[in-house]
Amino acid sequence: MKNNKVLYISQEIAPYLPETPLSTLGRDIPQNIQEKGFEVRTFMPKYGCINERRNQLHEVIRLSGINVVIDDTDNPLIIKVATLQPSRMQVYFIDNDDYFHHTPDKDLEIRISPENNDERMIFFVRGVIETVKKLRWEPAIIHCTGWISAITPLYIKHLFNEDPIFANSKVVYALHEDKFDGTLDPRFAEKLRMTQVPAEYIDALGSEPIDYIKLNKLAIDYADAIIQASENVDPELMEYAKASGKPFLPMPDKDSTLDEYANFYANLIDEA
Repeated sequence: MKNNKVLYISQEIAPYLPETPLSTLGRDIPQNIQEKGFEVRTFMPKYGCINERRNQLHEVIRLSGINVVIDDTDNPLIIKVATLQPSRMQVYFIDNDDYFHHTPDKDLEIRISPENNDERMIFFVRGVIETVKKLRWEPAIIHCTGWISAITPLYIKHLFNEDPIFANSKVVYALHEDKFDGTLDPRFAEKLRMTQVPAEYIDALGSEPIDYIKLNKLAIDYADAIIQASENVDPELMEYAKASGKPFLPMPDKDSTLDEYANFYANLIDEA
């Protein structure tokens, strides 16, 4: 039987955050793909605005306790989980006081301290990867949603490519219209190098400040396939994605979105 496991790495998921185009897709796509017979697991950050009691989050002790080292600093990783009704789909939360609890509002959290967005990304993506390794769950497809997941393709393809959990995974990057202001910390590339990303891939980032456009181009460069998940994706990114020559799924019609996503995944799995 072919591997039909799909890992979703999402920036936002409703109802844990208010409904937006991004959070709604973060909920609806995994739930409905699961109903189509795929095995699904979903991860998102544990923002400070998420009410743990109301949403019935609880810590998974056996998965917590890892330290993620960023810029020579140990950052404790705490994993929490909740069950999304009515599908009973499990949602895992990557938690850390320093990166996700600065303010009670998620949007403010990633805009008040944009200089921390690089470390926030590194911590979140490494946290997901380390947790999936602990679960010993081998995804056939890794679907990345939101800029906070943008370094996932680079990590999977050039840092964890020989790990048996991820060796055969296909990484899909979904282009959205969500953005952050300004640029990442100028030491972003150096911090990636300190996480053992090979120097040749770091050098490809160049010396220019990394803004939203350049970060998304980085994701496109290392992803196996691209999905247009919003109507108003930046035209420069759309052109770049199409020019990459990689499998590309344009914005599906609303009535056929789930079928097109499922078929897109299936074709990628068949190519593995």
